[in-house]
Amino acid sequence: MNGAVTPQDTLAFWPILMGLFGGLALFLYGMEKMSTGLKAVAGGRMKAILGRLTRNRITGAITGAFVTAVIQSSSVTTVMVVGFITAGLLTLSQSIGIIMGANVGTTVTAQIIAFKVTHYALLMIAIGFAMSMLARREKVRHYGAVLMGLGLVFFGMDVMGDAMRPLRSYQPFLDWMTRMESPAVGIAAGALFTALVQSSSATTGVVIVMATQGLITLPAGIALVFGANVGTCVTALLAAIGKPREALRAALVHVLFNLVGVALWLPFIGPLAEVVAGFSPVASDLSGAARLAAETPRQVANAHTVFNVANTLVLLPFAGVFAWIVTKLVPDRPEDAEQSVRARYLDEVLLSAPSLALDRVRLEILRLGELVLDMMQAILPAIIDQTGDDLREVHAMDDRVDALHGQIVTYLGSISQVELTEEETREFLKLLEAVNDLENIGDIIETNLVALGHERIQQGLRISDPTREVITAFHAVVRGAVEAAVQAVTQKNHEAVRVVVEMKTEINRLADSAALHQAGRLVAEEPNRLPAYKIEMDILQNLKRIYYFAKRMARAAVPTVALEEAG
Repeated sequence: MNGAVTPQDTLAFWPILMGLFGGLALFLYGMEKMSTGLKAVAGGRMKAILGRLTRNRITGAITGAFVTAVIQSSSVTTVMVVGFITAGLLTLSQSIGIIMGANVGTTVTAQIIAFKVTHYALLMIAIGFAMSMLARREKVRHYGAVLMGLGLVFFGMDVMGDAMRPLRSYQPFLDWMTRMESPAVGIAAGALFTALVQSSSATTGVVIVMATQGLITLPAGIALVFGANVGTCVTALLAAIGKPREALRAALVHVLFNLVGVALWLPFIGPLAEVVAGFSPVASDLSGAARLAAETPRQVANAHTVFNVANTLVLLPFAGVFAWIVTKLVPDRPEDAEQSVRARYLDEVLLSAPSLALDRVRLEILRLGELVLDMMQAILPAIIDQTGDDLREVHAMDDRVDALHGQIVTYLGSISQVELTEEETREFLKLLEAVNDLENIGDIIETNLVALGHERIQQGLRISDPTREVITAFHAVVRGAVEAAVQAVTQKNHEAVRVVVEMKTEINRLADSAALHQAGRLVAEEPNRLPAYKIEMDILQNLKRIYYFAKRMARAAVPTVALEEAG
């Protein structure tokens, strides 16, 4: 050819790049749309399933695979697992089965996109859009979003496929793709692309699109998929930055599992390709690139599934070893006072699944409630007969309440920016009211009751034993109401709501009894009787205000409870 340039050596790259990146954008948006719809439909139930079926490693792995397949996010599954570990419901060793199973769940995506239904993509988008916009029932709208997302995934693949079609006859690209059959090159390319787009599903999708155009062989596709498993480790590690130790350990388990799995299979890419080709559909009536395009997409998807299922079966017995390694790599560290007020359960990853994010808010409200109850426990002895140092300690406790309250409210603000269902919106408003009511209780203790304690000390007043008994009894009932209200919010406990509301009768009885007692004390022959009376009545009045916030919090927590309340 004497160095002449042939048509095969020249190519209009701009249209190819536009089609490739535009199709990839549609693919990723479709994945997000489908995932959001699935989480809205099934997210809450997935948490319950995980909570019930994760004690055993094998059932944990199966459950992790199922949940991830439904909600289309191994990251969300892992974050839920971290929450169970933090709450003490699971050990790290028990959770590893779920994390391994989550990798199996991600293979469902590859199996779906390997189906050649791109011709129906626009129909799926149209039907899904109509369901999303016209349906009255919220659940139908979410199913419409799932269908539209799936249609966008296939449409994006079709756009990428059309854009890549000219590459079939472009020899430099074909030569470059031949290099992908070298495991090192293929894995490096897959890992780099996955790290850049932050989605192993996107890499798998692009690999299957190239396979549908006959651009890659099965060994090259397997190497690229292995690379996607390595590249997704970057996503896991980035997501763990700044998270609690449990989250970092879970991310490291994910990383180790993927790296060890790829290392185990690296020498066996050829045999794996032969095994997969043996049971995958064949197109014996075709030849050359056409046969490659017909057979390879399903073979790549099957190889992806075999790889992850086999890794889980082989490595699951070593869950304890994985737990030991990551615990050594990320040891516990002592928790200082500042760390004790840092939110443990709020995770940005779960914002894509609002029902799960709201469950995490409940767990954090439980911690906030415990801090407020500690304040209530400490304020009574401090205000009655202890020193200014004790009162200053109660004051400092409110700083921790305010810090955690601020973090919860900020997280709720992030949740409010996500599209919520009607039920999630009601849940959101209940939790926002509950967290503000708890903060108000903390403020009453810190501002009003602490000030009354300082006033008693400054005036040298002593509270009599009979009055001490009255205040102690009143305080015990109010503290019980706050405790039950926290239980009502965090556990959606109907009985706890009833208990709090019915306490109103006891509170009124005690208030009347205290008023009669105090009226009798006014004529007692004691010094400073009037100033002491004023402080004692203010203490009772503030305790009554605390009960008001507890009752409001409980009633808002489960408003559907039919309760008869006098007044």
